[in-house]
Amino acid sequence: MSSDDELAERLRAGDETALRVAYERHGSAVLYLAQRLLGNRADSEDVTQMTFVAAWTGRDSFDPQRGTMLGWLLGIARRKAVDRLRSASREQRTTETVQAQQTAPDADETPERIVDRLVVADELGRLPDEQRRTLELAFFDDLTHPQIATVTGLPLGTVKSHIRRGMANLRRRWEVDGATFGSRSAGPSRAL
Repeated sequence: MSSDDELAERLRAGDETALRVAYERHGSAVLYLAQRLLGNRADSEDVTQMTFVAAWTGRDSFDPQRGTMLGWLLGIARRKAVDRLRSASREQRTTETVQAQQTAPDADETPERIVDRLVVADELGRLPDEQRRTLELAFFDDLTHPQIATVTGLPLGTVKSHIRRGMANLRRRWEVDGATFGSRSAGPSRAL
């Protein structure tokens, strides 16, 4: 496998040896990019591994007419690193919120509101990964649909469908739990 073109053909054909060669050839560049973006060796190694797993599972998406294999791998790595940064940011916000709640209890924090937040968090956890991710990007990171499509690499219509289905799932759960707990209206006109 002397050239990246030959390597790409073998990778797309499902040759596992080609994946190993791609890693040997381009793994250090992927790791370098991840370290520059994340500044953390352990996270960078995780992103490098996720990049090559994603390259293997999405090998049919590589088009040599659109760019080099290295460029394709670095694009995947950049998206994985951004996902890692966003995840860390959400975790930090959650930690800060919990700490703030512990130090200064909110007078508006009723048991019903706590239950509501837990129900939403639980239902988000039950959604398929792509639906949950699009909802989190839309509501927690305040991204527009086109921005979400750019970040995830999903078509715009798919992003909109994931958000619509995810919201419908949340709404159904909300209405069922609302009828159970009595803290919310169980009627069909209740919107999130």
